[in-house]
Amino acid sequence: MGSKKQLSVLDSHHTHDFLVPSKKINDGEDVSFFLSSKAYTDLMTFLFQLNASMFRTQSDKATKSSGGHGIARSRGPQEQCSPIVRRLKALMEELENIIEEAPPDAGPRRFGNVSFRKWYDLVIKRLPSMLDETLSDANVTLGPRPETNVTAKEELQAYLLGSFGSAQRLDYGTGHELSFIAFLGCIWKLGGFASTDSGAEERAIVLEVVQPYLHLIRKLILTYTLEPAGSHGVWGLDDHSFVPYIFGSAQLSPTISELENIPQEGSAPNAPAPGDVAKAAAVERERKLNMYFDAIGFIYDVKKGPFWEHSPILFDISGVTAGWAKINKGMLKMYNAEVLSKFPVVQHFPFGSLFRWEQDPGVPQIQASVHTASQPSKTALGPSGTPTARPTAQEGTKAPWAPTTAPPPPATGTAAPWALDVRSRQPPTASPAMPSTTAPWALTSSTAAAPGSGTVTAAPWARSAGSAQLSPSGSTQNPTRVPRAKDNLPKR
Repeated sequence: MGSKKQLSVLDSHHTHDFLVPSKKINDGEDVSFFLSSKAYTDLMTFLFQLNASMFRTQSDKATKSSGGHGIARSRGPQEQCSPIVRRLKALMEELENIIEEAPPDAGPRRFGNVSFRKWYDLVIKRLPSMLDETLSDANVTLGPRPETNVTAKEELQAYLLGSFGSAQRLDYGTGHELSFIAFLGCIWKLGGFASTDSGAEERAIVLEVVQPYLHLIRKLILTYTLEPAGSHGVWGLDDHSFVPYIFGSAQLSPTISELENIPQEGSAPNAPAPGDVAKAAAVERERKLNMYFDAIGFIYDVKKGPFWEHSPILFDISGVTAGWAKINKGMLKMYNAEVLSKFPVVQHFPFGSLFRWEQDPGVPQIQASVHTASQPSKTALGPSGTPTARPTAQEGTKAPWAPTTAPPPPATGTAAPWALDVRSRQPPTASPAMPSTTAPWALTSSTAAAPGSGTVTAAPWARSAGSAQLSPSGSTQNPTRVPRAKDNLPKR
């Protein structure tokens, strides 16, 4: 097994000044700086590290159905979870049990039951002792330095509390999900997790910690009807989450020989077809085995009507013919463009000593792009950091599949912009047909390999210039375009 790029671990022989994470992103220019910061580099490195671990390797034993690492997989002695992973999983269960102590208030509410604040307050009171117990077996130094009097636990706690949603706005979105990834990244940087070349520890983090966290969040959303934070509506991938689509598509991708060699196309043997997301029976069967289908299943739980109608972007992606590895590659690009490059999503992400608000010396300053140029500027923000006026939509933010010569849709029309493309397939419904394009990252002049071909090239972030890509070093080249022009403002 070849060496793999991992998030660096702090040297335990050196002292470290911990900081209480604080807000740094206040306008679009700050988003550009963030994309060239040490924090961005570390976040993407950790995300790639977790993603690579979800690809089935040749040394893995056969598993059920999808041929990948199922959610409810059985583990042999060599697959036992480390103590910190078991304790983090138990922590998620404890947090879920607290919901019973804060039942939702009666009364009709479409979004935001105020009892969520009661649950949140209970968590704030108990979390310090819960973290002490959770991290007791980990190789993490919690003591403060006299110079700062801030402990590692205080820094970790800020990210964990930020991962449950906003008690003030009664909402939850991908920015809160990012905070949980940062929480796990902090533990990794402090040496709390075991480092292995096989990716077994990272795989356990995803399946035994991230998946229970997503289960907790979905229960919070259903119990307290939390509003989607920064949602793009039908233009967004998902109202609340993104990472299960990354990890879940990796689970269904072809077998790899080394974690460094990530396939660009193909699917695992016996993997469900991408188009199965539009079939309720297939989703119900596969959601117990795969994170992607589990996330789709939650959409079926909370939304009614044809899948292509309420989730057109996911339906669009389901038409990719080059397999789950192609979808995984596109999800990584889309995460960079739709989560990390969006002011409404990352504006509340805090920075401390572990995820630092500093320029990465190995990355040049990122110039404004279509993803940051239309974000709020200092002149458009009031004293509190809220926009005083809606910025004008930028020309470069229209959907990548929209013809440049096509006139804008009429104000009274009901057809979606992607209905202008007549090359694509029809949605599986007896309703009037609404064509759908292929996924944005599938628009290529080369012929796509057939699913299951397992064509292996370098990792997606290491590809040559000329295609949308990103790298663990934080650099971006020719990023994907944004599927919506007017998502420039914070939700509130």
